[in-house]
Amino acid sequence: MKGKFITIEGCEGSGKSTQIKLIKEYFDEKKIPVIVTREPGGVPLAEKIRPLILGKSDVNVSPLAELLLYTTARAQHIDELIRPALKSGKTVICDRFTDSTLAYQGYARGLDKELIKTLNDIALGGLKVDTTIFLDISPDEAFARKGGWDTNDRIESEALDFHQRVYDGFRAIAAAEPNRVKVIDARDTAKKVFEKVIKAICACLV
Repeated sequence: MKGKFITIEGCEGSGKSTQIKLIKEYFDEKKIPVIVTREPGGVPLAEKIRPLILGKSDVNVSPLAELLLYTTARAQHIDELIRPALKSGKTVICDRFTDSTLAYQGYARGLDKELIKTLNDIALGGLKVDTTIFLDISPDEAFARKGGWDTNDRIESEALDFHQRVYDGFRAIAAAEPNRVKVIDARDTAKKVFEKVIKAICACLV
């Protein structure tokens, strides 16, 4: 039986890491086979690409090069980890996926959205996401909650207006695909947010 592919999306500081930890604990408790992974990363090649994209350095990375690095990492991630895990019947929980690329590189960086969709389709090779959880909290609220920006992260240290465009992008994606993207108000306590998150995920597993 093919496993389910669930992605977790949101702006910086939206609480993804906390919710993914709670999801993993829930799956382990219920003895549901699960793999938790992330983008960019998840497999050795993609993990080597990750610091090129996110690390602060004096090397300039153009928006197009950034996009191509993300999709290269994604193609390897899918072939090496995600697709085999799903075929074996495991549920895969992924911290960020194609929606992040469209939100960050499309809506925020201004790259052509059709180009992004085409590159994503090539990397996906027909793979479909079953459910996406979008943790909905505005960037100003999220940064206030986490105590500011991580200045060592090249993407996170962008200006607030960049992150606002990312947020607007996520909202637009969610509005366009309401059957796939489940919008969860992330402003509440971690426990209350998790109750809503796991309800949405369990509906996908049925």
